[in-house]
Amino acid sequence: MKFDSVTLQMAEERLRQRRNDAEARAEKQKETLYKALPRLAELQSGLAGTGTKLVRVVLNKEPDGNEQIEAIRRENLALQEERRALLAERNLTPEDILPKYSCPACSDEGYLDGKMCECLKLMIKQCAYERLNTSIPLAGYTFSLFSLDYYDAEPDSRGISPRKRMEGIHQFCRQYAKEFQPHADSILMQGATGLGKTHLSLAIANEVIGKGYGVVYGSIQNLTSQMEKEKFGRSSQPEDTMQSLLSCDLLILDDLGTEFMTGFVGSAIHTLINTRLLQEKPTIISTNLSPGELEERYGERIVSRMIGGYRVLSYIGSDVRQKKRFQTSSSS
Repeated sequence: MKFDSVTLQMAEERLRQRRNDAEARAEKQKETLYKALPRLAELQSGLAGTGTKLVRVVLNKEPDGNEQIEAIRRENLALQEERRALLAERNLTPEDILPKYSCPACSDEGYLDGKMCECLKLMIKQCAYERLNTSIPLAGYTFSLFSLDYYDAEPDSRGISPRKRMEGIHQFCRQYAKEFQPHADSILMQGATGLGKTHLSLAIANEVIGKGYGVVYGSIQNLTSQMEKEKFGRSSQPEDTMQSLLSCDLLILDDLGTEFMTGFVGSAIHTLINTRLLQEKPTIISTNLSPGELEERYGERIVSRMIGGYRVLSYIGSDVRQKKRFQTSSSS
């Protein structure tokens, strides 16, 4: 995956903070133990002193150096044994007072034998997802803030109650987020503008991100525009948005059908939908277009794949945003 220097610095800084936090917690634990067990502090100091003595003997190359090294070794082992016994009285081992790093392989350094550790690669991905999601006000979109009061309870001309339909969709989305796993179903949210598609997809994003999964959310227009800039060299950054969209745990594409269609954009959309379906990676797509309009715009093949491979949620009712605006203006 390509990434720019800002994303790398962000990832390295987070690992550095993890390392500092782990060492600070270990230091605090030591201080507490030293107060309760002053002898432990003396032993730790003595162990550090044996290291200094060993270095001095090796550097000075004294005639009886081997004897001195053996004496230092015995002293060190005796101090270690006493420390082990002292800690055992508190059901602790020497390892228990060492820093607990998130990545034992590299101790949260990010590099192992001069190569990038897997933990840093993962952190780079997470930071890339976050940067793609920077402009999303997730705090305002939760399941608890989704109100059914704006949907008519009475059946419409088809005999369907919008409120009852939306109550079912709301419950489905809540359960989907609660039980989310990397091979969850993909979802196609269809319906006119202002019916809550964006709210519920962002509520899902909120919960799934909270579980530690990598989520990318964006309008199809913004994401395809970014990919087009990268493809044709009009972006100053070497990031690979397409790769981020293909590899994230959950991709949420908002407003499918509003993008400015070009050959590249059409191909990119096909690649995203097909590849993620083949890899069984969940995607949530929202659109104001009907199945017929989708087919006319994207072709029968891709739409049949979506209809066959996605759970379709049909939103109905009147424009909720307009009702909210009207209610706000009436009460002011």
